[in-house]
Parts: sequence; C-alpha cells; structure tokens
Amino acid sequence: MIHDIWQTGGLTFIVLVVIGAVTGLIFLKQLFHLHRAQIKTVDFLDGIFTILRKGNVVEAISQCEDTPGPVAQLVRAAILAYQREPRTVRTAMDDLALVEIPRLERNVSILLTLSQIAPMIGLLGTVVGMLDILQVMNLRAPVVYANDLAGGLWQAMSTTAAGLLVAILAYIAHNVLVSRVDSIVLDMERAYTQIMLSMEQVINREERDTTWPTT
Repeated sequence: MIHDIWQTGGLTFIVLVVIGAVTGLIFLKQLFHLHRAQIKTVDFLDGIFTILRKGNVVEAISQCEDTPGPVAQLVRAAILAYQREPRTVRTAMDDLALVEIPRLERNVSILLTLSQIAPMIGLLGTVVGMLDILQVMNLRAPVVYANDLAGGLWQAMSTTAAGLLVAILAYIAHNVLVSRVDSIVLDMERAYTQIMLSMEQVINREERDTTWPTT
C-alpha cells in the first residue's frame, strides 16, 4: 500500500514528504531549545535575591550565567546595569528582551508557512493527477479501463491526503511552540516586574550600594 502510494504519488508527493520531514526536524529542535530555556522563575528569582541580600553580587551574576534561558539573562542584565547606574536597569532589560524574544520565536513562523503551502502543493498534485487521467482517456478512447485511470487517481488522492496531513501536523506544531514561547515571555514579564519593584525600593531610599532589597 505505502509502496504503491510512493510509486504513483509523483514529484509532488515526494515534495510533501520532504516538507513533512523538515517540519518534524524544526519542531523537535525548537521544542528542545524552548524546553531548556524555560526555568522555574519563582524559585530562580528567590535564590538570586537571597544571594544579593547577602551582598554577593559576583555569585549572583555567576548563577545567572550558569542558568540557561532568557529569564536568567534578564536578571543578569539588571544586576550589571545596577552596578553601573541603578536608573539604567529598565533600559538594560528592555534592550535584552528585544534580543531574546526574537531568538525564542526563531523558526516558529516557518512552521506556519509550511502549514499553509502544504495543502496547495497537495492540490497541485491533485490537478496533475487529474490531467494524467484526462490524457489517458484521450489516448485510450473510446475504450478506457479502470486500470488505465488508477495511476492518475492514486496521485490525485494521495497528494491531497498528504498535503492535508502535513498541513495539520505543521499547524499543531506551530501552535505548540507559540504556546511555549508565550509561557517563557510571561516568565520574563514576571521577572521584569519583580526586579523593577525591587529597584524602586532601592531608588526611593536613595541607596547606591550593591545590597539588593527584600522582596
């Protein structure tokens, strides 16, 4: 069955198989990347603030560098900016977010594109299959047997089904990755808010030392 579909599917079917393979590779690679990038934000921030309250800024920065993901990099940028000038913390975090968020979204839009073009390629294969049927009917007329039309029908139906299947899987993969990206961005926003609240306490008390306030 599968061998027959592969043999009669034609070039468009092969293209759809390649698109399906690319979709799977992009999804798995990006899912692994996002899995590593997402951390337990609350626990991480509690640990960093505990270290900073003890005045150990170097250890806090080192902890951020050893932790994967944009949340840790956001906190690191805030600590370094605070050491230079406390009032630049907001700008430092904004700048880092502009770099990290597109990095999280990298390749995700490709899946959406693949989900949109796969049905069209399947439709193209269907049209080619129907043209093949018409050509056979023209050559074999007035007597045309079902076996003569089987090849074109196989190509028309197999490419349609393959195009829809690839499109569905690519769209699901895209939405799964978008959901993971949104979750990480939400963690970044939580970290951003907590850091800014802490910084406001420092600035309001006009403290310029490296001691982080209690949150």
